[in-house]
Amino acid sequence: MSWKRTLGRVSFINCDPVFHSLPEEWKVLAAPPSWLTGHLLRRDCLTAPIPTADYGIHHSELRLIPDIGIISKGKVGSVLLFGRRNIEDMRDIAIPSDSSTSKALLKWILEREGNDPKLVEMGPDINSMLQKCDGALLIGDRALDAAMDEPDAVMLDLGNEWTRITGLPMVFGVFAARSDSPIAEIKASHHVMMNQYDQFVNDMEVHKSVVSSVASRMQYDESRVERYFDDEVGNFLDQDSIAGLEYFLSEVCGVSEGPLWFDI
Repeated sequence: MSWKRTLGRVSFINCDPVFHSLPEEWKVLAAPPSWLTGHLLRRDCLTAPIPTADYGIHHSELRLIPDIGIISKGKVGSVLLFGRRNIEDMRDIAIPSDSSTSKALLKWILEREGNDPKLVEMGPDINSMLQKCDGALLIGDRALDAAMDEPDAVMLDLGNEWTRITGLPMVFGVFAARSDSPIAEIKASHHVMMNQYDQFVNDMEVHKSVVSSVASRMQYDESRVERYFDDEVGNFLDQDSIAGLEYFLSEVCGVSEGPLWFDI
């Protein structure tokens, strides 16, 4: 199938509302967040939700798809710093290799508080991370799992901390495409993804189906999945979220110009 009909998606449940039961003419390429950036640039897929920090690095080659992202407006629940001691006492923190946004955000938060632990890139396994380091940053489904297994070890929810400091939503991922992508295909992808999310939000049967599927696959209580989608992670990029995105790109990524969008 052509890359023009292939949609990248993060291989975490935060994208399930957008990608559940896609029409058959669309293929899905699932990968960790940072991997999707390379897939997008190589034209392995038409669009993908890439880390916001990666868009900051490659903004001259990419444009953003309006209306859609990976967003928290307070607690995110799935981008968490774990540890056995207070953050200001951490000498080193293990960080994963699969999301540049969470790493950039953690560095920014630590610097604001005058903390300077050594950051050590490791595989995303909380046990081995905390055996070798005082802290461990986890994202996505692994963070949700670890928080349920070791709730007392959660030191910081990075989405909540960003919103506490800035008063703005945190956009962890942006849906992007190469700037030279065919606009007709971009419009088609935008339509199908927004239609999927609209059904999730407004059709109770679709909503229940997605929640039940995630709960079964991840072995979570449905109430936890409901809380995650209703209160922590969303996929609609409203004006407040765009303000948070622009501030992150400027303040954390050092990108002076605002993001460029496809005209859809």
